[in-house]
Amino acid sequence: MNRNWTLILIAGIFEIAWVSGLKHADDALGWIGTIVAILISMDLLIRASKQLPIGTAYAVFTGIGTAGTVLMEMVVFREPFSIGKLLLILLLLAGVIGLKTITKEQSSKEVQ
Repeated sequence: MNRNWTLILIAGIFEIAWVSGLKHADDALGWIGTIVAILISMDLLIRASKQLPIGTAYAVFTGIGTAGTVLMEMVVFREPFSIGKLLLILLLLAGVIGLKTITKEQSSKEVQ
């Protein structure tokens, strides 16, 4: 995995944090953490999308965030588990992995 895809992965992890923060933050420190996670997530997404097609980068970013948030809610916050949710997350991840594997980075000459 190259640098830009690594940035997308890290941005997706921060997306999981801030989405969960939107629901569970109940004090100033929780809200500050949520805002910091939003800023980091968006900054990393913007940096990576300078070399990756934005549609694919955003799809992978939101796929990581969506799947991660659903899994985190089930594991950490005891959201009810269902086979249907798990199968749909696997389908989503298959699409994200497929997009990532068929997408090539733009060279720095193409970006200018």
